[in-house]
Amino acid sequence: MQKLVRATCAAACVSMLMVSGGMQAYAAQAAAVVEEVPQFKYDPDWPKPLPNAWVTGQVGGVFMEKNDHLWVAQRPATTTGITERYALTEGGACCRPAPPIIEYDFEGNMVQAWGPIHIVDPQTKAQVLVGKQVSGPYPEGMWPASEHAVYVDYKNNVWVVSNAAPSQVVKMTRDGKFIMRIGKEQAKSSNDKENLAGPTGVYVDAKSNEVFISDGYQNRRVVVFDADTGKYKRHWGAYGKMPPDGPQMSGIETGDPEKQKEQFAVTHCILGGNDGLLYVCDRANSRIQVFQKNGKFVREAFVQPRAKGLGTMCGLAFSTDPEQRYMYVANPADKNVLILRHSDMKVIGQFGVGGREGGRFMEVHSLAVDSKGNIYTGETTGNNRVQRFLFTGMKPIAK
Repeated sequence: MQKLVRATCAAACVSMLMVSGGMQAYAAQAAAVVEEVPQFKYDPDWPKPLPNAWVTGQVGGVFMEKNDHLWVAQRPATTTGITERYALTEGGACCRPAPPIIEYDFEGNMVQAWGPIHIVDPQTKAQVLVGKQVSGPYPEGMWPASEHAVYVDYKNNVWVVSNAAPSQVVKMTRDGKFIMRIGKEQAKSSNDKENLAGPTGVYVDAKSNEVFISDGYQNRRVVVFDADTGKYKRHWGAYGKMPPDGPQMSGIETGDPEKQKEQFAVTHCILGGNDGLLYVCDRANSRIQVFQKNGKFVREAFVQPRAKGLGTMCGLAFSTDPEQRYMYVANPADKNVLILRHSDMKVIGQFGVGGREGGRFMEVHSLAVDSKGNIYTGETTGNNRVQRFLFTGMKPIAK
């Protein structure tokens, strides 16, 4: 990613040109600077096949560690009983649902996998264990029914998010042992200080040791807890205001786009930047809202908004240069990844098209970036997979 620094010359260029030729020389040089955008190419050799005839269901979330290991939260319950579970009933050599949490190394080999392998009983609709379990046991009712996000914090703890009832965020050891749970039952208000309703993402701040949760599908807020004790600290809604305490929004759209923008409409991801700010995906409103960590609103940007449908803001990641000059957006509405200029959050590029072939997307849901600038995507409905796109260099932005 060293090539990313070519995109600006900023203060260094100014001082050198002022000395050598004054403002006219500076203006001529500045005009010659061409803004560039990162380029990516699909990697067909990543990841390697999973062992034990395992297959993944919908990929709720991905997270990249500093050692370039990718963590995946996927949903065993979304594998189909027709063809993807034949090995459970000896109907075929393949397949079995994989454990929900999978760690891959840089080459795409599975390092470990854990969590209860569960599906929904077609008759009782209850979550039941299937196949040979590789970890556990877990406390009754603890494990997420619908794995939506995974995050590895600065203390090497692993956080897993469930967006389905009973909504919860669980804190685990790196090898899958239970530590703590936030959320015991389904919240009935966006101002509940103990429980959650449809959480989607999690971020842990090392300075304050606080866990920030985007909450989510029914609630419309960011809520903060102590990362060690789970004690409530604070919460806020869109623009840093308290969310309304009336009926929760159970759907994606309100029917009134302008009214909808007054609050979050599916807070779908949350992450911290090198600038010390928090970035929140507001999916159905197709926007990013930026906050200080105390909840003070800073700015927002609408990203190719759509009047209907899923919206464009499913997932968000930064380029790995210190300035995090670029932002990458998982865009399910258009089935691609958008490239934004961080400074003004404007779209300057994109890659990917709709489809089920390698390198294409159906519903790109989450993404992450490794130390070399490669992008990893996770898909839910339609493709149920992770893919890697290799960073190949920089290209001038087409005018």
